[in-house]
Amino acid sequence: MIPDIGRGTRTHGLLVYLYGPGKREEHTDAHLVGSWDGFAPDPGRDTDPQVTLARLTAALDLRVKQAGDRAPAKHVWHCSVRTAPGDRRLSDEEWNAVAQRIVHATGIAPDGDPDGCRWIAVRHAEDHIHIVATLVRGDLRNPRLNYDFNKAQAECRRIEQEMGLRRLNAGDGTAAKNPTSAEKFKAERTGRPETSRETLREAVRQAVAGADDEKEFFTRLREAGLRVKMRHAPSGDALGYNVALPGDRNRHGEPVWYPGSKLAPDLSLPKIRLRLADGTTERATPSAADGRPDWSPPARERRSATGIAEHAAVLLDGDGDGDDDEAAAQLVGVGELLDAVAQTSPAATRAELAAAARAFERATRSHVRAERADIRALRSAARGIVQAGGALGRGEDGGTTAMLLSTLVLVTLAAARWHSARGHAQQAHASRQAAEYLRIAYRQAAATPMRVLHDQGRVLPEAQRRTHEATLRAALPEQGVRADGMPAKTDALVATLAHAEQVGHDPEAFLQQAIDMRELDTAADVNDVLVWRLRRLAQLPAHPGEAPRSPQASTRPTKPSANRTSTRNAPPRPAVSDPRSRPPRR
Repeated sequence: MIPDIGRGTRTHGLLVYLYGPGKREEHTDAHLVGSWDGFAPDPGRDTDPQVTLARLTAALDLRVKQAGDRAPAKHVWHCSVRTAPGDRRLSDEEWNAVAQRIVHATGIAPDGDPDGCRWIAVRHAEDHIHIVATLVRGDLRNPRLNYDFNKAQAECRRIEQEMGLRRLNAGDGTAAKNPTSAEKFKAERTGRPETSRETLREAVRQAVAGADDEKEFFTRLREAGLRVKMRHAPSGDALGYNVALPGDRNRHGEPVWYPGSKLAPDLSLPKIRLRLADGTTERATPSAADGRPDWSPPARERRSATGIAEHAAVLLDGDGDGDDDEAAAQLVGVGELLDAVAQTSPAATRAELAAAARAFERATRSHVRAERADIRALRSAARGIVQAGGALGRGEDGGTTAMLLSTLVLVTLAAARWHSARGHAQQAHASRQAAEYLRIAYRQAAATPMRVLHDQGRVLPEAQRRTHEATLRAALPEQGVRADGMPAKTDALVATLAHAEQVGHDPEAFLQQAIDMRELDTAADVNDVLVWRLRRLAQLPAHPGEAPRSPQASTRPTKPSANRTSTRNAPPRPAVSDPRSRPPRR
């Protein structure tokens, strides 16, 4: 059950809308289901609705007129209450009970208070009502409405439980401000797919993703086509900023400005300055002369970001013994990384990645403060992806995109577990939503390279293929098996082990290293996750249509990350390219 509260100045105008046909003829059978005394006139049940509407307006505004100048300027309190999709249809009597509970909880008309504000509840659809109240009490004082939205939310959670409705996640006051009804109507009227507030919020998030300093942040805003207005102190120091969309104007022809803090709590200038305070770490550009393959810039940056994202997942999955401040900071960095990937993604995955970034934005804010933690690596990865530009979505660029998305799915699921363990219901839900969008994008990006790998695995020499299959059976005994006894869909993993062996790695120890990096229980397809880990560690092409390239500087795999169960403080493994140095099999 979802409440939405607003305030206005015209009682009659709001009633005309509620009893009218609606914007698209969606209002049907408008009628009262409750009122302050149970006897308010109902225009929806009267033979002369216009006259009755005037009587109802006069009755609601009576105390406002009596209070005169003491009445608040915005004296109309309006709260729509909607059941969630899939909920049962409530009767008029049930909606009356809902309205009475909400006006009591918010302080509009407390139970047993004869001087409570006058209110009505109008129903013109099956799934919601509108509560209208005038904000002058019978003693001509104004009601105390502190935190009325939070109180309405809390009461709706109790109503859901008692009436057997779908239980929504409770808010914690850290969410971004929702668009107002007026903003939604304006977006519909002008043909925009979303409100200006939502468009600006996403644009500002993308501008701050990986930005090196405040100057670069504002440059990115202007390059994105936004209007920017600074707020200065008398000393000349910048205190804040406002942004507006070109062409978005109010009734007076003036630009509609939004302060950063009104877009989201973490987009105010002071909060952005804190995030930019440490800057980002500039990384040297690797090349073939450094002993690593000379990938294209987008492919190289995505490979680097994959390893950094893996480390963030390890920190989030730290068994509760880590610093919550550090984990919360990692979530902010992962949010920047998602914004960077979304704005540079190919057309085939752009919609899903943008949706994932928007969903995860909610997961980056909670009451755990992201302080005293170094996220320069994540911010640097985001910066590198933005500066490298968009990936083509095919060849090596497309393969490394799939490599990164596979890891980001696990990172967002780790974020969901972290939030759930701390009772952050909305943030956990947002993380799981982001994971679902990322899975869709991953399947699109991985389709071609995984198909090529499967084909390569199937045509390996029989003896070589059976050797690698035996390695997989020993390392992954819990995987589902086919009729012939082999785990399902392992051809791509077999091909990857063969490629790793070709460039000098011991397949058995190398596979165990990839398994030990972190848990695999949340992976939808363990084989896919291991394919990308192995190909990244061995510097193998993410798109296997290219020939594997041997590392020139060393054949030693990257040292594994700390494992949650048994390798947290383990010493570094010996080089696994020498069969004599193999660790014992688990």
